[in-house]
Amino acid sequence: MKTLSIDIETFSSENLVKSGAYRDAEAPDFRILLFGYSVNGGPVQVEDLSAGGTLSLELLRALKDPAVEKRAFNASFERVCLSRLLRDMRWLEKGEFLSPENWRCTMIRCAYMGLPLSLKDAGAALGLDQQKMSEGKDLIRFFCTPARPTLLNGQGGRNLPDTDPDKWKLFIEYNRRDVEVEMQIQERLKNYPVPESVWQEYELDQRINDRGIAVDDQFVSAALAMDEKARSELTDELCRRTELANPNSVLQVRQWLTDHGMDVASLGKKQVAEMLKDAGTEIREVLLLRMQLAKSSVKKYEAIRNTVCEDGRIRGAFQFYGAARSGRWAGRLVQMQNLPQNHLPDLDQARKLVLDRHFGALKVLYDSVPDVLSELIRTAFVPASGQFIVADFSAIEARVIAWLAGEGWRMEVFASGGDIYSESASRMFHVPVEKHGVNGHLRQKGKIAELALGYGGGVGALKSMGAIEMGAPEEELQPMVNAWRTANPHICRLWWDVDSAVKTAVSEKTTVRMNRLRFECRSGMLFIHLPGGRALAYVKPRIGMNKFGSESVMYQGLNAAKKWELIESYGPKFVENIVQGISRDLLAEAMMRVEGRFRIVAHVHDEVIIEAEPGDSVEEICRMMGECPAWADGLILRAEGYTCATYRKD
Repeated sequence: MKTLSIDIETFSSENLVKSGAYRDAEAPDFRILLFGYSVNGGPVQVEDLSAGGTLSLELLRALKDPAVEKRAFNASFERVCLSRLLRDMRWLEKGEFLSPENWRCTMIRCAYMGLPLSLKDAGAALGLDQQKMSEGKDLIRFFCTPARPTLLNGQGGRNLPDTDPDKWKLFIEYNRRDVEVEMQIQERLKNYPVPESVWQEYELDQRINDRGIAVDDQFVSAALAMDEKARSELTDELCRRTELANPNSVLQVRQWLTDHGMDVASLGKKQVAEMLKDAGTEIREVLLLRMQLAKSSVKKYEAIRNTVCEDGRIRGAFQFYGAARSGRWAGRLVQMQNLPQNHLPDLDQARKLVLDRHFGALKVLYDSVPDVLSELIRTAFVPASGQFIVADFSAIEARVIAWLAGEGWRMEVFASGGDIYSESASRMFHVPVEKHGVNGHLRQKGKIAELALGYGGGVGALKSMGAIEMGAPEEELQPMVNAWRTANPHICRLWWDVDSAVKTAVSEKTTVRMNRLRFECRSGMLFIHLPGGRALAYVKPRIGMNKFGSESVMYQGLNAAKKWELIESYGPKFVENIVQGISRDLLAEAMMRVEGRFRIVAHVHDEVIIEAEPGDSVEEICRMMGECPAWADGLILRAEGYTCATYRKD
């Protein structure tokens, strides 16, 4: 046996969407119901395991054999669930997972090609002859999740095959069809192989997800209790001030605001921030209370509680190739990629007060209990023993774009260990700027410009980055844009050189080389080949007219709402994809080096979190991360790190 294509259907009383596959597969009532498979591309067979049967010896051995390539769509789910099956059979030790070696995920193949990350949508985008069966959602709801006790299911709380034999037959066909669709996708994409280096990174990703990161369960429980008290008090206070039956209701609060002379269409953060500028005392106090009550970040404690496994660790928090276009990792479940930052100077004291459930002291010492809980979320993650070492790249995207563009002065700043924000402000305003010295007030404007303008952004980008809130007058925004672009001519040229290269490649169906990049259009795909050997893919590119009446490259892709549609792009946006893609590759290579000697338990954007052992060195880890790969000759990398007893930002 060389290849084994797999799709499984399972039952569990856990909520898979909220708990994730690892927690789902730990449920006492977890069962694999159907095992659909194809050996070496042959006819699809389905093993019905619903009555307690098991797989053949040949299949069981194939699952553990690293020489057999296992294929599945979202293969992590199959691998984790089958690990539970093999643990129950004593083929694996307690807590052990099937090795990810030689598991090949069809979803990752789709992601690499810029296709949707669902089997249904990927099949539709590829126009396959056979598509995923539309009845699937109803069948999964009927057989795979707890059901209301009825006479048909024997009051048992779940539907079995004999509850509805016709549906069960359809469910078997549904399972068979999923394997067939996956195999069609594999066949359709066979001429676009994923580089072996990416599969090695995928295997590392799976090992990190298997390892998980420990959480302080006592602290999480205490934080949830504090949040419940705070929400109760806030609700009572809002009821008293507004006389609303349910101050959690957006409609009721909007009506109250309208009745008090403030007609609003939304209660989003930005809209409320705007309202607060002109609101009277009564409305202002109500809005501030409502903002605390609606604070969503504390819900991450609930996400932690929902996902934590039996051994006190959360798993499956990282989605390999989760970000469209760049291929960066994305967060799942707890969403560690967007945890609130911590700025409390007495973080440890605040944490102890929560842990000891001193709600009264929290109220006395801090303005807002929800705000404190929000800042403490990171500290819910703890090392199993010892401490964490956290190391991250310094200004990685700024370094990569300077290297690609050949912006010499920026490279000199990085080489000398200087502060890019101060130097940028100095060049924008033609005066010396020091972080805590002469003209230091201009550094903030340099920082805003650096964060907002590197990918062609203008006044709108500055506003989105919070320039107005940071004190920049609106009349200064366009001059800031002009000054930054004047100071960075090579980066501006890079935008439009890339724009021209993409347009030429697409319109002439040819290959264009530009410094370290290669733009190739063939077989209905645009590929941007990065220096590290990976390619960014764009589906069905063509030249069209944008909303401004200018020529623009368009392609089929996932928009911000994860919907498959025609997307417009242009030079600076392609540069953003390229820079973020290269930054991602640098992180992936650094993780591959570091994992060989240290124990990575998580990674967030450009940082790695390591569960340190005695003798592990921050300096050594930063040195390893700062090693520049051969393909990035001349790029100046730097990593900085620190130790902490609980996860936090330094």
